Amino acid sequence: MRLGINLGYWGAGMDGDNLAVAQEADRLGYDVCWAAEAYGSDAPTVLTWVAAQTESIDVGSAIMQIPARQPAMTAMTAATLDSLSGGRFRLGLGVSGPQVSEGWYGVKFDKPLARTREYVEIVRRAMSRERLSYEGEHWTLPLPDGPGKPIKLTVHPQREHIPLYIAAIGPKNLEQTGEIADGALLIFPSADHLEDTAVKHLRAGREKVGKTMDGFDVCPTLPLAIGDDINGLADMFRPYTALYVGGMGSRKQNFYNQLAQRMGYEKEAAEIQDKYLSGDKTGAAAAVPHQLIDQTTLLGSVERIAERMQAYAAAGVTTLTLAPAGFTREERIAALRAGTDALERSGLA
Repeated sequence: MRLGINLGYWGAGMDGDNLAVAQEADRLGYDVCWAAEAYGSDAPTVLTWVAAQTESIDVGSAIMQIPARQPAMTAMTAATLDSLSGGRFRLGLGVSGPQVSEGWYGVKFDKPLARTREYVEIVRRAMSRERLSYEGEHWTLPLPDGPGKPIKLTVHPQREHIPLYIAAIGPKNLEQTGEIADGALLIFPSADHLEDTAVKHLRAGREKVGKTMDGFDVCPTLPLAIGDDINGLADMFRPYTALYVGGMGSRKQNFYNQLAQRMGYEKEAAEIQDKYLSGDKTGAAAAVPHQLIDQTTLLGSVERIAERMQAYAAAGVTTLTLAPAGFTREERIAALRAGTDALERSGLA
């Protein structure tokens, strides 16, 4: 099993720390450094900055939002980043959510599976440098009855095949991801539930196109905190879990809330959402069960985390992405180093 690092969103007051963390991850031999975007910092700019100041670590978008860019623009960006980084770019895509898609980008959040499938097909065609033409429900290239013509990408990516990941949560999206992508970006993964909530759906998608899970990258992100006080460490992540389970999306469309329900927290997920959407964020955080936090983070000593890493590997994880917690650069880097120590103790390195 390999390790990754997730920097989250740039511009959260820790920009210099983020670069230092990425550089330390590069020195420690981490496999990939991911950057996120929502409605603040964009992922490609951050990844360009990181790639220019690291040597061997891959850089990946987790995610570039599908409603934010036309597919040909995404292909241009991916090819450029792969060329500039010396073949170190990984393209992670996702549909975001209805609030961001419609509120920020003005793009209707409808038929996300069909839209994702068409988007990936166009991106792959463009990155392969064939003359681009496409006829689908959501995109038609070139536009009919106009001056447009099929055009070929002029940039040469470093590699013939840039790894393409999709952020997926729901069963149908996971199955399609297994079918059309090279890897899956997962969030709130529990090793105890990973087979039922994710891996079996990814496997079904792979089997649909005559493939196995061999070579497919199962890549969840887990917050990481080192220490002896498990309860205290878990409390650090109460607002984070409450935000996603309670406030990320609308009452009808919150994929993270639905995931918590599939993990057996139906009543708790409803309570967290009710409190969060009513404005009681403190109450929502307090309603998050300790077990849910502990199952979806890496908390405790290096030895405890090593055991958890073994459980994730047994559940099918191939790249474990860490989001090291800490109020200072030194704390985050110490957590990053503890992650490599734990991997070595687990015997999975």
